[in-house]
Amino acid sequence: MYSLSVLTRMRGWQFDYFVDHIPEYLRVHPQGNYLGALQNGTIFHESKWDDSMSIPDDTLLIHEGGRQQEAEEGIRLLANEIEEWRRQKGIEKLSIFLPAGTGTTALYLQKHSNCRVYTTPCVGDADYLKAQFGMLGPDPSFHPTILTPNKKYHFGKLYKEHYDLWQKLKGETRIEFDLLYDPIGWRTLLEHSKLFDGEILYIHQGGLLGNESMIPRYQRKYPNL
Repeated sequence: MYSLSVLTRMRGWQFDYFVDHIPEYLRVHPQGNYLGALQNGTIFHESKWDDSMSIPDDTLLIHEGGRQQEAEEGIRLLANEIEEWRRQKGIEKLSIFLPAGTGTTALYLQKHSNCRVYTTPCVGDADYLKAQFGMLGPDPSFHPTILTPNKKYHFGKLYKEHYDLWQKLKGETRIEFDLLYDPIGWRTLLEHSKLFDGEILYIHQGGLLGNESMIPRYQRKYPNL
């Protein structure tokens, strides 16, 4: 959302964003991605999108999670960049891992990469992720390998073990990760580490602006953090 708000502001386009619910605390205390999008002129509609709604001919409709074929070109470029990096580093065997929402990035990355791509569902379960893959690529040979965490996590819910892992990663790697997707991704990767042969490339989920609202949420729920 925030990235799209930056793009539309640069282009001088109007950006309408449909969301079924805006938390009251965030509405009263705008921060993180929500604040950034507001500052970029995003118009929020607190209602679910209905596919029967008519849209003007000059409007680009982007589905939740960017699950659409237009995303393929950018991810193909990413696959090429990873392959060039692999060759420069002299890495013979490389596995790519990234957590998934709709799985669009993982799907197209597997389609255009010679490396095996692994992912884990963060929004739904493995069946949900397979259904998302099928909407964009019916050929299962292009589908990435799905790994599931040992414990079921509900998307957006706060788990102390996620925050603890996030802090540990930040301390050991000096890299700040996203607090929504990356803790599930890293936990799943570590739980299945014996499956990998060779080097592993973990794709950072970005979204650090979202941590500005996620960290206070954790601190409100777990005051001792």
